[in-house]
Order: sequence, then C-alpha cells, then structure tokens
Amino acid sequence: MERRTLTQDELAGLAFGLPDWLVSDGRLVRTAHAPSFAAGIAWVDAVAVIAEAMDHHPDIDIRYRRITFRIRTHDLDAITTWDVALAERINRVVSPV
Repeated sequence: MERRTLTQDELAGLAFGLPDWLVSDGRLVRTAHAPSFAAGIAWVDAVAVIAEAMDHHPDIDIRYRRITFRIRTHDLDAITTWDVALAERINRVVSPV
C-alpha cells in the first residue's frame, strides 16, 4: 500500500472524508464512546486484527467506554495515505453502516 505524505490541502480536506477524526499533534485522532466497556474492548480486538493485517498499528487509549485511536506513519514522521486507510477501516468497526 502506498505511503505518501498528505499535503496541507489534503489534511484540511480530511474533515469531509473523515469527519469523526481530528488532526492533533501530527496524528489522526478519533475518540469514540462505546455502549459498554465490553463493546469497547470488542472494538479494540477488531481493530487489532485489521492493524495486524495492514502491519500498521494505532496507539489506543482505553478509558472505560471511551476509546481513543491515534495514527501516524512513524517511519515517515507524517500523516500519510496509509493512515487514512487505517482510519477508514477503524470507522467501519466503530461506526458500522
């Protein structure tokens, strides 16, 4: 998968494609509130499977029902297309259609 650093215009446009995500401290960040602690852990388990398959691992903070995901391509020290792809997959877990 391509790992191209996003331009400033692309970062600004993320609000349209990934409205639940923010750019904070050079990372894509999303906090989601699970209906229960067990549901939040199930989200983390599902994201872990995705992350392993992509070999791209988010930082995850679990605070009872509040789960925060932080994504950055560390080897490029930037937010990349790879991060966007992972965020989109996380959205399918956290906000299923």
